[in-house]
Amino acid sequence: MNTKNTTIVLILLATLLASCSPVAPAQEVAKTVVVERKVEQSQAGSPAQWPTGVPPIPSEGEAYAPYRQLPGPVPPPMDNYFQDYGVNPYIDAYEDHLSTFSLDVDTASYTVARRYLMDGNLPPSDAVRVEEFVNYFDLGYPTPEDLAFGIYADGAPSPFHNDGTYLLRFGIQGYRVPEWQRKPASLTFVIDVSGSMNMENRLELVKRSLQLLVDRLRPEDNVAIVVYGSTARVVLNPVSGQERETILRTIYSLSPEGSTNAEAGLRLGYELAIQAYRPGATNRVILCSDGVANVGQTGPDAILAEIRGYVQEGITLTSVGFGMGNFNDVLMEQLADNGNGHYAYVDSLEEARKLFVDDLTSTLEVIALDAKVQVDFNPDVVAYYRLLGYENRDIADQDFRDDSVDAGEIGAGHSVTALYAVHFKQGAEGRIATVQMRWKDPQTYQVREINGNFNSWDLAGSLEQTSPHYRLAVMAAFYAEVLRESPWVKGLSLNELYSRSVSLREELPWDSEVAEFIDLLDRASQISWSRNW
Repeated sequence: MNTKNTTIVLILLATLLASCSPVAPAQEVAKTVVVERKVEQSQAGSPAQWPTGVPPIPSEGEAYAPYRQLPGPVPPPMDNYFQDYGVNPYIDAYEDHLSTFSLDVDTASYTVARRYLMDGNLPPSDAVRVEEFVNYFDLGYPTPEDLAFGIYADGAPSPFHNDGTYLLRFGIQGYRVPEWQRKPASLTFVIDVSGSMNMENRLELVKRSLQLLVDRLRPEDNVAIVVYGSTARVVLNPVSGQERETILRTIYSLSPEGSTNAEAGLRLGYELAIQAYRPGATNRVILCSDGVANVGQTGPDAILAEIRGYVQEGITLTSVGFGMGNFNDVLMEQLADNGNGHYAYVDSLEEARKLFVDDLTSTLEVIALDAKVQVDFNPDVVAYYRLLGYENRDIADQDFRDDSVDAGEIGAGHSVTALYAVHFKQGAEGRIATVQMRWKDPQTYQVREINGNFNSWDLAGSLEQTSPHYRLAVMAAFYAEVLRESPWVKGLSLNELYSRSVSLREELPWDSEVAEFIDLLDRASQISWSRNW
């Protein structure tokens, strides 16, 4: 492992976190495992089995993403709400050798940007969060066998600099839970049915997306449904997952109405969720909305104040955004961050299938609470460093071991990646950094911490010596940096990124998301070129 050709270095594997399956003896991961994503089909059966009035989900490959079929550019959407969190600077390692941040598994920023591009527009710079671009992809980390987490690292000279900059990748991979082994789920759908959800058929996409989830439920799961417009009401009290026809009839009976009282909807949703609370199960609220809130308390802090007590009881939140134009990204992201959950944006049924079918267990089952990382750089080796992204996930260094500080949640099988741009001291060798991860076990609330070292001899000598997944992470990060107009990438073009990335299509041929990424880079490059022509 201590050769320059090492592309992924296993630093440490933590002890077993899961309590839902027998513990086997810990086994060392000997090599990088490339896991092919297999898209599973809906288990809905033939059209004759569907409840009256409920349309069947299109099969894989059919044109079920209507917004992608538009014949030409769409005018840029108006009244979207994003927030500028700034861009991380370079830090002198001698003055501050600790970099501390909350882990993040959100992916919404990547799919929001994709929606802009498919409509023929570049996304606003404020809409781009680098870490969500990187964490959208499967980056090929070995899956820990009978262990909670694996920490991995690699690095190489930057292809975008000529000043000796290296790019380091630190990855954390959680253990996977087979779908048949996942815990029973007690789910409360909180669905926005306000007038704004009538735009672009947003509510119709919500219905079909939730249908994908309902088709994966088991008899031991249960579902309740709350809707909100001007007011909130319960439309379905908790029923077993085997009551598929009842659940789908309720979902497909919904229609847009009134203003948007998100506060009332979430409050009622959490009240229903606590009534249906099941110890030992996954208790989760799934919010489907465009993020608009114009009645009652409208800011995330005020809304979270209403539901914080329920969050402390162990009810997690998935916020799923829909629509473009009058879309509130800020509210949806902060609700998920503070609601012990994650935030996704669905721009098509393809994305809904990824969230609710391919990654269902990751979406539902939490394996780490308040997860955070601290990277301790060795100032004898590292001169300067810069974290790419995570600007709104910063945690004070002294709070790393303060377990009252809220941090991120990680679902089963989720991976989290952070990239750093680093300048080394001339001729220095040895330990580059120590990576430390700290989290709470969601079952026992016991705090756990793991760490490991990354050394100068573990670096690759050139970009060509790294793995395709390392290069994918780098290209995704710099794609985001260019779109967000980072001052650190001036002069770097989307066309150059496309040229450097196009070979990944052949190197990772089984991953359709990589192929789409290359196409999006090409599309972004053409849009940028036409703007400047």
